[in-house]
Amino acid sequence: MPKIYEYFGIKIFFFSDDHEPIHVHAEYNGSVVKVSFFIEDGKIYKITYVEDTKKFPPAKLKELKKFVSKYKDNIVWAWDKYFIWKMKVEFERITKKL
Repeated sequence: MPKIYEYFGIKIFFFSDDHEPIHVHAEYNGSVVKVSFFIEDGKIYKITYVEDTKKFPPAKLKELKKFVSKYKDNIVWAWDKYFIWKMKVEFERITKKL
């Protein structure tokens, strides 16, 4: 389970045997949101957020959306790097508020 980012307690990761569409899981205190990226002609045209059964705190969901908006290309690159190129992905802890 490669963890790629942590942003103020929100852990962003994917499972080592995940599937398309490109997506990551964001976890905060046991609540999980699946963030999926839809790409056409090399451009992200849509991002969806689907919550697990336990509700993600609204303030943290807002922070997650800000984070994903800024880091979306890096997240997709990490997915490609891991699943397509079979390379290790580096973990990064973001400590500066967006």
